[in-house]
Amino acid sequence: MREILSKWSNGTYTVWYVRDNDCDSYCRGAVGMMMLPTALEDKFTVDGRYRVESLVQVKLVGDPYPGDYSMGRTMRNSASSWNLKFVRQDCSILPDFDGHDIVTVLESDRIRAYHHLIMKNGAPYAWSKTEVLNISGEDQTLEMLSSFSLCHISPIETEERMQDLNFYRLQSRWAQEGKLLKQNLIDLHMEPCWQLMSCQVERYGQVGSMAVRGYFPWGAVEDAKYGYMVGAQLYHPASWQMELYQRDDTVAFSGGLADREFGHWTKVLKPGDSYAAPDAVISAVMGGVDDIAYALCDSQNEAMANIPESEEELPVIFNEYCTTWGNPTEENLTKIVNKIKGKGFKYCVIDCGWFSIDYPGEWWSEQGDWDVNAVRFPEGLKKVTDMVRAAGMIPGIWFEFECIGPLAHSYNTRTDMMLKMDGHVLTEGGKRFYDMKDPKVVEFLSEKVIKLLKDNNFGYLKVDYNGNYGMGPDGEESRGEELRKSMLATQAFFLRIREEIPDIVIENCASGGHREEPSMQAVASMSSFSDAHEPVTIPVIAANLHRAILPRQSQIWAVMRATDSERRVIYSVANTFLGRCCLSGDIYDMSDRQWELIDEGLKFYKEAVPVIRNGKSVIERNETMNYSKPDGAQIVKRTGTEDAEGTMLVVVHQFLNPGDAVMTKVPGAKEILKVYKEDCVNIGIDDGRLVISGMEEYSACAVLLRM
Repeated sequence: MREILSKWSNGTYTVWYVRDNDCDSYCRGAVGMMMLPTALEDKFTVDGRYRVESLVQVKLVGDPYPGDYSMGRTMRNSASSWNLKFVRQDCSILPDFDGHDIVTVLESDRIRAYHHLIMKNGAPYAWSKTEVLNISGEDQTLEMLSSFSLCHISPIETEERMQDLNFYRLQSRWAQEGKLLKQNLIDLHMEPCWQLMSCQVERYGQVGSMAVRGYFPWGAVEDAKYGYMVGAQLYHPASWQMELYQRDDTVAFSGGLADREFGHWTKVLKPGDSYAAPDAVISAVMGGVDDIAYALCDSQNEAMANIPESEEELPVIFNEYCTTWGNPTEENLTKIVNKIKGKGFKYCVIDCGWFSIDYPGEWWSEQGDWDVNAVRFPEGLKKVTDMVRAAGMIPGIWFEFECIGPLAHSYNTRTDMMLKMDGHVLTEGGKRFYDMKDPKVVEFLSEKVIKLLKDNNFGYLKVDYNGNYGMGPDGEESRGEELRKSMLATQAFFLRIREEIPDIVIENCASGGHREEPSMQAVASMSSFSDAHEPVTIPVIAANLHRAILPRQSQIWAVMRATDSERRVIYSVANTFLGRCCLSGDIYDMSDRQWELIDEGLKFYKEAVPVIRNGKSVIERNETMNYSKPDGAQIVKRTGTEDAEGTMLVVVHQFLNPGDAVMTKVPGAKEILKVYKEDCVNIGIDDGRLVISGMEEYSACAVLLRM
C-alpha cells in the first residue's frame, strides 16, 4: 500500500512525498517525489501499476547494480537507492528567501541522504538539492548521485498511457544552439513489457568542460492529454546527465552528475565526509514548452542581484571582432571609436588578437602568454582605453585565460602548470589547458588578467573558451571528479575577478554558446549567444535560447556589411531584439542610409529594454526546419512582466517560402506603440490579431504593443 507522507504547495505547483509499503521486499519503504501543477491537484492519485522510486538516486561501490538488464545503460535503482529508508522530514522557514526548505532524511547502514526541496512563495520553480553523508566507519565510494529525481509522471490516471506523454530536449552544436527535440514516449519505446522484466532508459548529457555540447542540461515531459509539463534544469559546468526511465506503467525523470558509466566519475567519502550534488531547478506548469522553459529560467533571475549597475538598462555593445577578424590595432580601434562615439554604445570591446606577434589573424595559436603586442599597441592598451572612456564608453577586452596555443612561449615552458592525462600534457588538437586548481596558475593569471584589467581601466571582460578536455584530467580522484573540481576552480576565478573589480561586466563565451548553463550564467553578466555571426539562422538560435537562459543575458551579433541591403540591415538589427544587442562589422564603411536604419533600430531596442529584461516569451514557427535553409516564418511574442507589464514585443522573421501575410493572436492589444520595419511592410491590429503584410524572403520587423 502506498502512503502519502506529506504534500506541499506554493500555489503554482504541488509536490507529494509518497512511501511504497506494498512492493517487493528489496524496495519496500522507498520514498519518492511527485509533482503536478496545483490546478490539477484534485486529479492526483497514488494508484496504478508502478514502483515508487527513491527521490535520491545513488550508487555505492560494493552494492549490487540495478537489474532489469540495465547495466551499462543506467545506474538508477541500484541496491544503494533501495536501501535508503525514511528517517524524518523537516520544514524550515527561509524568511530572507520568502520561502521554505523541506528536508527529507533517508538512511542506509552506510550513508545518510539529505534531500532539500526549496520552495519560494509564488515562484514557478523549486530548487532540488541532494547531499550524502558517510555514516559508516570506513571509506565509501560513490559512483552515481542525482540532483533531482521525480517518479510517477504523470500521477493522474491508473492505466498506462505512454502515447499521451512527450519528451522535450534542447539540442546543441556549434553555431546551431538550442534546437528543440520532441519525441513521443512510444517513439522512445517506453511502452511496458508484458511482465515488467526490463527497463527502457534515455540517458543523455555531455562529458567534458563544455557543459552545453550535444544537449543543454534541460529536459521536460509533457502530458498532452491534460495540458501540462514537468521539467528540470541543472546548474553544473562540467559533465552531467539526465535520464528518462521506464520499467512499468509510468516513467521517472532524474539528473545530476554524469555517473561512473557515463562520465568516468567516482568520489571517495571518508567516514564523516559529505558530498553535495549540483543544484537543479524543477517545475510543473499548465501549458507547453515555452511555459515550462519560462518557469525554469525564472530561477536565473536570482543571480541578477549581483550584476553591475551599468547592466540594468541592458546597454548596447560594440565588439570589433567581425570588423578586424582578430587583428585589432591602435590605429583601427581609433578609427572605430571615432565612428561609433555618440551613437548610444555603452561598451566597446577589443576582441582576440591584441596579444598576437608573429602571425596576424592566427590569434588562436599565440594565446596563453597574455603579453600586449607592442607593435599593434605601441603606447600600450591604456592609450586606447583612455580614448574609449573619453568617447563616453566603457572599454572591454577578450581573454581565453584557461587555454594555451601552440605558438605561445608558455606552451612548452609552463607545462608544470597545465592539466595532464596519463602523465602527459593534456592536448586537444593543438590546444593545452592551465590547471585552474593550481595556486601557481591563479597567481600567474591574476598578474596577467586582473592586473591588466586594473592597470588599463577596463570595465568589461569577455571570457572565451574554445576547447574541451573530455572526461577529465589526472589527479587525486576520478577523472570526472577532477573535471568537476577544475570547472569549479574556473568559476572561482570569475568570482575573484568580480571581487577585485566589483563593477566589472563579464561576458561568458565558449565557442559562442557551449557554456550557456545556469551556474556559468550566474558568475557573468551576460553570455555570447552563439558563434553564429552572420548566417540567416541567427533569429532562430536567438529565439531558442529563450528556453534555456534569460534574454537579458543573451548577447546577439548584428554584423553590418557595407554591401548589405536595407532589408538585410533591418534583419540583422531586429535579431538583437531577441536578447542583448551587439554590433560589429564594416561600421566605418556603411552609408548614411544604412546608419539611419541602424540608429532607428537602436532606438527601438532601447524602448524594448523593459520587456526584454522582464517578460515571458512564446515562439511560433516550424520546429523541424532545416537550420541551413530555414523556411516559413518565426514569430516571437514577449509579454512584459513587472516594470514592463502592459506591453508586448513581437519580433517577426520571414525565411524561405514566406506566406502572403503573417498573422498572430494578440488578445487585448490596444495600440501599436512603435515599429521597426521596411517601408513596404504594413502592420495593423484586426480583431485581436496582429496582421503583417509585405514581407519577403529573409526580412524582419518588430512591433511594440500596448496591451
